[in-house]
Amino acid sequence: MRNLLIAAAFALTPVVAAHAEEQKNPISVHVLSTEDGKPAAGVEVVLEKRDGSGWTEIAKAVTEKSGRISSLFPTDQTFQKGDYRVDFKTGDYYRKIGHDTFFPEITIPFTIEDTAQHYHIPLLLSPYGYTTYRGS
Repeated sequence: MRNLLIAAAFALTPVVAAHAEEQKNPISVHVLSTEDGKPAAGVEVVLEKRDGSGWTEIAKAVTEKSGRISSLFPTDQTFQKGDYRVDFKTGDYYRKIGHDTFFPEITIPFTIEDTAQHYHIPLLLSPYGYTTYRGS
């Protein structure tokens, strides 16, 4: 029984570490394919902040094997209230895997009111549809 508990603890270590990393950085994303039920690795994601009447890019990253970007907000900047958006470059992703898609990019705007919170933006993706929500 003791060995089983130790094995279970080691199995959860990467999940706990990934969650702790997400909590240090205020913005994370996760892309999952609803077509095959697997993470979407290799999706470029651009984070922008509203700057007057336009948008300013503040970060860019690519989803890992797990479909995640745990630390999207730049560590050298102060997280501020305001309007942000993430732009998922889904057309490039689908071209790389040899698949057609109707949505060449998916842009999700959101508002930050409380900079003490963590904001997680999941994207459930298929070639002809998508769903998102505020994750935890």
